[in-house]
Amino acid sequence: MTLSLQPLFDAQRAASRVHAEVPLALRRDRLQRMRRLLERDGAALAAAVNADFGNRSAQLTEVADLMVLRATISDALRHLARWSRPQRVRTPLYLLPARGWVQRQPLGVVGVISPWNYPLQLSLGPAATALAAGNRVMLKPSELTPRTSALLAACVARDFAADEFCVVNGDAELAATFSSLPFDHLFFTGSTSVGRKVAAAAAANLTPTTLELGGKSPCILDASCRVEDAAAKIAHGKLLNAGQTCIAPDYVLLPPTMEGAFVQAFTQAANRLFPRFDGNPDYAALVGERHAARLDALVADAQAQGARVHAVAPPPSSDSGTRQMVPRLVLGATADMALMQQEIFGPVLPVIACESTLEAIAFINARQRPLALYWFGDDTAQRDAVLQGTVSGGVTVNDTLMHIAHEGLPFGGVGESGWGASHGETGFLRFTHEKAVFAQSRWAGGKLLYPPYGPRFDRMMGMLRRLV
Repeated sequence: MTLSLQPLFDAQRAASRVHAEVPLALRRDRLQRMRRLLERDGAALAAAVNADFGNRSAQLTEVADLMVLRATISDALRHLARWSRPQRVRTPLYLLPARGWVQRQPLGVVGVISPWNYPLQLSLGPAATALAAGNRVMLKPSELTPRTSALLAACVARDFAADEFCVVNGDAELAATFSSLPFDHLFFTGSTSVGRKVAAAAAANLTPTTLELGGKSPCILDASCRVEDAAAKIAHGKLLNAGQTCIAPDYVLLPPTMEGAFVQAFTQAANRLFPRFDGNPDYAALVGERHAARLDALVADAQAQGARVHAVAPPPSSDSGTRQMVPRLVLGATADMALMQQEIFGPVLPVIACESTLEAIAFINARQRPLALYWFGDDTAQRDAVLQGTVSGGVTVNDTLMHIAHEGLPFGGVGESGWGASHGETGFLRFTHEKAVFAQSRWAGGKLLYPPYGPRFDRMMGMLRRLV
C-alpha cells in the first residue's frame, strides 16, 4: 500500500522542487482543465453520486457540488493575478532606504482527504484552490462513495499528469498511510474523531494542516424573529442532503412561548419542500444502513429519557429500503441525551427552550465551539450580543448555510470544529508560502551600529530611539 502511494508522492515532490515557481498561465490552464472536466463529466459524476447514496438527485448535486465548484474556479481565475503578485510592505524610517516585500510562492505538494457527504465539492474545491496557488495535489476521496471516487480518479487522470494532480482510492488503512506522507500541507474534511488521527499523523512530519471538521451548530430564535420565515429557512438548511451537512443546523434554542408555533411552521415548511419523503427524488437518502441505525438510536435514547418526538410526516407504509428518513423534531432535549453530545448529521432536530439571549449564549459557550451559528430576529442589539458573546467558525444571520456560499468570506472552524480556513484569497493563502524579502540599499547606514561600540554608536542609538 505504501509502495503505491510513495512513487506518486515522490514524483510530485520532485516536480515541485524543480519548478518552484509556477507561471500564472500554467495555473490558469490547470483551473480551466478542471472547469472543462466539470462540464464534460458533471452529469456522469452526479449519476455516480446518486448511485452511491441510493437516492441523491442530479439537481441537488448540481446546486450543492457542481455550481459551488464553478464559482470557486471562476473566482480564482478572476483574482489570480492579484493574489499572486508580490505584496509591497512599508519600510520603517530607521531602515530606509531599504525595501521590503512579501513574495507569494507555492508550498509544493498538497494532500487533500475529502468526505462522502458532498463528494465533489469537498474534494475538487480544495484541490482547485491548491492548484491556483501553484501546488501539486494528491487527493484521497471517501471510500463510502466508491462509484464517485472511482469515476473521479478516471476523470482527473484524463486531464492531468500524475505529477500535477492525481486521485488515489482505498480504505481507511490507505487513508492512514496517506496522512503520514510528508506533504507540504494536508487538507482534511471530516469528523472530529478522524481529524485528530490525521493531525497526529501529520505532526510526525511537521506537516501543517487545515482541518474542516463539524460539531453542533446552533440556531437561536430571538423573541423578535418571524417564526414562519425562520422555520422555513431552518427546514431548508437542515433537510438539504437529509441533514448530512457539516454546517447543518444541529439544534434550536428558542423562547418557551415560541415552541408550538415553531413546530407547526417547521412541519409545514418541511412538507412544502418535500410533499413526500419516501420515494421522493428530491430528498436525499442517508448514505448507509449504519448511519440510519445510528440516527434511530439517538432518537430512541432521547425518547427513553423523556423527550417528545414529533415526526413531520407519517412513516412510510412499508420498508422501501431507500433510507429516506422522515424528519423528526425532538422536544425537551437535555444535555444528558446522546443526540446533544455528538453531531447529529441527519434529519433529526432537537428543540430546546431558553428564557433569554444570555441563557442561549451560556448554553452554547458551555459546549465545544461550533463550526457554524445561526441567529434569527430583528433586534440588532440581541444579534450583536450573540455575535460578541459566542465564538464559532462562521455565522449566518436570518438564514442558514449561506456564509459558505460567499467566496469573499473565510470558511473554517475553531477549536474542535477545526482550524485553518478556505475559500477565496484566504484559501489561496492557506496553500501559499509568504516569503519575506528585505532588499538592502547600498546607502544603508547599518554599519554605523557594528562593533566596536563607542560614542558614534551611542549617538546613532540616541537617534534611533527617537524614531521608534
